[in-house]
Amino acid sequence: MTAVDAVIRQRLHSDVVLVRQVADYIIGAGGKRMRPALVLATARACGYEGVHHHELAAVIEFIHTATLLHDDVVDESTMRRGAKTANAVFGNAASVLVGDFLYSRAFQMMLSVPDRRVMEVLADATNIIAEGEVLQLMNCRNADLSVDEYLHVVHFKTAKLFEAAGRLGGIVAGANDEIETGLANYGKHLGTAFQIIDDVLDYSGHEEKTGKHLGDDLAEGKTTLPLIHVMQSGNSAQVSVVRNAIEQGSREDFADVLAAVHACDALTKSRVFGEAEASAAKASLAPLADSIFKKTLLEFADFAVLRNF
Repeated sequence: MTAVDAVIRQRLHSDVVLVRQVADYIIGAGGKRMRPALVLATARACGYEGVHHHELAAVIEFIHTATLLHDDVVDESTMRRGAKTANAVFGNAASVLVGDFLYSRAFQMMLSVPDRRVMEVLADATNIIAEGEVLQLMNCRNADLSVDEYLHVVHFKTAKLFEAAGRLGGIVAGANDEIETGLANYGKHLGTAFQIIDDVLDYSGHEEKTGKHLGDDLAEGKTTLPLIHVMQSGNSAQVSVVRNAIEQGSREDFADVLAAVHACDALTKSRVFGEAEASAAKASLAPLADSIFKKTLLEFADFAVLRNF
């Protein structure tokens, strides 16, 4: 990860001062770096001894960061990871344009890895992520969203980049088809679990740890898995308060929504769903030989569902 951070700093360089300022700000804000770590761990789990995985890990982080910049503008967010968002500091226009810079820089970096499939995987992933963003926008304030529709958005918007990260580790290491497919499936299930738990934490996390206000998703009109469970199993009063909050995109009734979520045991049900995805991720690693790197991948799956921040 130290080597990846060095690549990130080098590749962030631009002669345009504002580009450097915004990019430095969002990259420097930290984060779990799960996606680039996934590239490193999957490549090493396949026995890779080269350095191309450092570049690919940085590419994944740039694509992820670009989506964050655009997300925060679309969602009108002002806080992320306990600090002001880039759009709150530099404005929407600068955030969108620097997000575009990070996307284009990522594609420049892909060319340094001499394998056409790297470009194919990342081009496909980037396109699907964009479709996921649009799907989420289309479903905003839709209180009748089904579990399948919710998962469709999660698979596109979040899990696809995890899937790409896992597959890239296999590609750069020259893994066989069975292992590469297993790593891609691992990433998909890990990303799904990660997003489900993120959605749970919007109703149960500690604000000082999550870096966001509880109920932010509700205020943005997002129908996430805990709310879907209330809509499916709650009584008429509980369903009514949740429907109204989603359709109004308001945090005003958050206390009543939270009471309904707890009364329907929606957080536990959602966590069980996330745990099933984490278990599926672990099972996907079966073709891999045992190693400290495989152990790390298994621990990633545990971390995705056990975290409370």
